[in-house]
Amino acid sequence: MKISAIDLAIIILYLLIIMSVGVYISFRRKNKDSNEGFFLAGRSLNWMLVGASLFAANISTIHMVGLAAQGYKDGLVWGNFEWMAAFLLIILGLIFAPFYFRSKISTLPEFLEKRYSPAARSFLAFMAILSALFLHIGISLYAGAVVFENFFGIDMWTSILVISSVTVLYTVLGGLKAVVVTETIQTGVLIIGATVMAILAFNSLSDFGINSYGELRDALKPHQLSMVQNHADSPLKWYHVILGYPVLGLYYWCADQTIVQKVLGAKSLQDAQSGPIFAGFLKILPVFIMVFPGIFAYIIFKDQITDPNDALPIIITELLPVGLKGLVSAALLAALMSTIAAALNSSGTLISIDIIKRIWPTTSDKRLTLIGRITMVVVIISAIAWSPLIARFPSIFEAINSLLAVLSPPIATVFILGVFWKRGNKEAGLWTLIFGLVMGILTFILDFSPISGKMIITNDWGIPFMMQAWWLFVICTLFYIIVSLLTPRPDIENIEGLTLDRPLSFLIDHKITTWYDARILALILVMVMVVLYIVFW
Repeated sequence: MKISAIDLAIIILYLLIIMSVGVYISFRRKNKDSNEGFFLAGRSLNWMLVGASLFAANISTIHMVGLAAQGYKDGLVWGNFEWMAAFLLIILGLIFAPFYFRSKISTLPEFLEKRYSPAARSFLAFMAILSALFLHIGISLYAGAVVFENFFGIDMWTSILVISSVTVLYTVLGGLKAVVVTETIQTGVLIIGATVMAILAFNSLSDFGINSYGELRDALKPHQLSMVQNHADSPLKWYHVILGYPVLGLYYWCADQTIVQKVLGAKSLQDAQSGPIFAGFLKILPVFIMVFPGIFAYIIFKDQITDPNDALPIIITELLPVGLKGLVSAALLAALMSTIAAALNSSGTLISIDIIKRIWPTTSDKRLTLIGRITMVVVIISAIAWSPLIARFPSIFEAINSLLAVLSPPIATVFILGVFWKRGNKEAGLWTLIFGLVMGILTFILDFSPISGKMIITNDWGIPFMMQAWWLFVICTLFYIIVSLLTPRPDIENIEGLTLDRPLSFLIDHKITTWYDARILALILVMVMVVLYIVFW
């Protein structure tokens, strides 16, 4: 193994601490046989726990490696995936969270049952379980194992089995409470580790004659410090971001059980709304502590790096002293384990609440909790079996994008139109999910080289994945509207409290009485984001 005894000790100590905290929470948790206590932490989470766990569940090893690689290759433009998330988290906090919290749902498919029909609930539960298994857990496990094999020479299967075992232990025992508490710790470790790495990389610039922002810009490729791009060679033009990202974000941030489950466990409406906005502030950080190190690596290690994916490994191995390597490795573990734990908990919730509880309504809470735990074990074993197949994709980023293109458009459509348009009915909700998934699978097949022989839509038709998501969303929206207008109106009494009375009801229906009202916090976040985009235009 290419790792010092001190760094290895730090990694092992970190694993033991996280496992111990998770197990401790499981023994301290009240209402151990209650499915609400296990799956939703007894609805006891404050805004800080909600926000920190949202951030931790999102940031995975893929982010740390991928953002540094994209920073090295293309620059800040890929940071749009982080900063645009702030606006979607505002939508989650101001628009969707009140509906979720007031309806006292345990899962997002349950919300679709209230808004549309039991059939829509079942279909979304099916899609959500596939997402947790293939997207959140399978890809994260593979990416983490590759990183640790490249960094330290640790065998891929050893990494997968150790990380899976530790994460499953505290997740199965402690439920959402253990997941959220450990994710909050992991958020701190992740931010500290990545910040230390970024500072050391920044300090090394002076050795290459870089002592000002102007000198940094001159030493880089054109547009590498630009967040908004429209030049011919840009991999992510501004309109791709404006049109495509909200589609992916509406699904990921507002309708993905793995992410939103923390909001469902909030102890008050204020916490349910403020938590996502706090996460929005945290999403500002990755550009500075994950993308910028890759940009700095372009100057410091340009002669050593042949593959952009090596940017982060080289920064860690070349710049960090013994001890700090262990700390940053712990940060990588934090990113990986928090994502897996969140997905496992959501999988157990979906199977127990959306499938078992509906088929056998008299099932006891104790048995539902047991079924949820068994589900987590089955899902992690399935994900371990699937994870090596990720190697067949040209890149991990492409694997994520391909899967998101399949899942996002129909789910984004039924959620956003379901809340904003009272005329949307149960027929439109169910059939848009089915139609959109079929369209997404066809898109995936046409653009997946091992099946089609080449990326037909991306390369031959010139439609990148972000625009694929946009056009699929447009098609799903038209389909939803047409089906709704051709079928009976929904019963207004049945959707009471599940749709907005007016488009801006979420902003104007209630008076602002405190400075920490979610709308005030959202306005501050928007102002900060506007300033940042102006600075890095």
